Amino acid sequence: MELIFPLILDGATGTQLQKRGFTGGECAELWTLEHPEVIQEIQRNYVEAGSKVVYAPTFGANRTKLEAHGIFNQVADFNKRLVALSKEAVDGRAYVAGDIAPTGLFLYPLGDTTFDELVDIYTEQAQALEEAGVDLFVIETMMTVAEARAAVLAVRSVSKKPVFVSFTCDEQGKTLTGSDIAAVLQIMQGMEVDAFGMNCSVGPDGMVRQLKRLHEIARVPLIAKPNAGVPEVHDGETVYNCPPEAFTAWVDAMAEAGVMIFGGCCGTTEEHVAALKEKTAGVKLAHPTPKQSELLPAATEKALFFLDPAVAVGTVIPCDENLEEALEDLPEDEPLVTLSVRSPDELDNLAYCQNMIAKPLCLRCEDAALLEQGLRLYQGRALYDGPLTEEQLAPLARRYGLIY
Repeated sequence: MELIFPLILDGATGTQLQKRGFTGGECAELWTLEHPEVIQEIQRNYVEAGSKVVYAPTFGANRTKLEAHGIFNQVADFNKRLVALSKEAVDGRAYVAGDIAPTGLFLYPLGDTTFDELVDIYTEQAQALEEAGVDLFVIETMMTVAEARAAVLAVRSVSKKPVFVSFTCDEQGKTLTGSDIAAVLQIMQGMEVDAFGMNCSVGPDGMVRQLKRLHEIARVPLIAKPNAGVPEVHDGETVYNCPPEAFTAWVDAMAEAGVMIFGGCCGTTEEHVAALKEKTAGVKLAHPTPKQSELLPAATEKALFFLDPAVAVGTVIPCDENLEEALEDLPEDEPLVTLSVRSPDELDNLAYCQNMIAKPLCLRCEDAALLEQGLRLYQGRALYDGPLTEEQLAPLARRYGLIY
């Protein structure tokens, strides 16, 4: 598929469904299948207003979310039927994106799900979306790096189509678990996603500051899909008070900050999309031209560090049963945390202790398969130091963002 910028996405789905009878308490995907005319009306309106990408209503169509509503063994069926509704609605006038969203599961120490379980859940949905014939994948409203990484790996395992990723964060650029949105960008673009950005949470004014930060380091087009303002409750009803003209007043500032993909999230309508189409016509886009040299996220994704190629590896810590104590004793002036991984048994220690690491991580390993296992478990982006060859390391760089 050919992406032509500025690219206009659709507007809200959930709040539009609620205007038409969806209460929010039941399974949105099941309700949509039982009321197909509703989603098709919404999506036809978006296309007529100017949307060139429409999100299939598969936001919660993963195994975890469906089973929470008592729906078992129907992931493939639900995703294929929901995509078919969107394809029929757009009738070739817009691309249909497979929409992948959070499962609500957390890795240790916030939960007890394993990373491989997350990948398996997302692979099941991604495979169904690929078979349904989506044009691209959108991994949206992400709140944790682990879920985003799992979803990207899942999609890449079944498809070569474009992958967009967008996170939700507050006006300080922090996700639900405290990750810095700029650090998240570095991790995601290291995994070679096709676009990255923000959706939901705040209105367009609240996004601009963080978009400017992202533009300093972005090597991919940025996405802005804000709410129609911050929701307010009036007489028990949630209200969004950012009309189309106010919503699009920030388009020029967003374009200057590297946004090339525009859309709307909660509270937005086809009127917001039409205003976006009009406002972006002829807008001057700032294509990715990162002003900062390569930066590496801290292992906790709380900060970014300049990557200086001259920095020595420093103290090498064996990734053994004493890892927690060794990390506590590491000198404060060490620029990196360098861990030596020598056997699969040590990987559990890496997974368990990674949240203790507040500096960039460098891995030393002499076995490519073992290194990949470590990179898969490590929820960040790592450096490598060791004897492995370019041929062995290049695939790991593409898949996990390894820097070597």
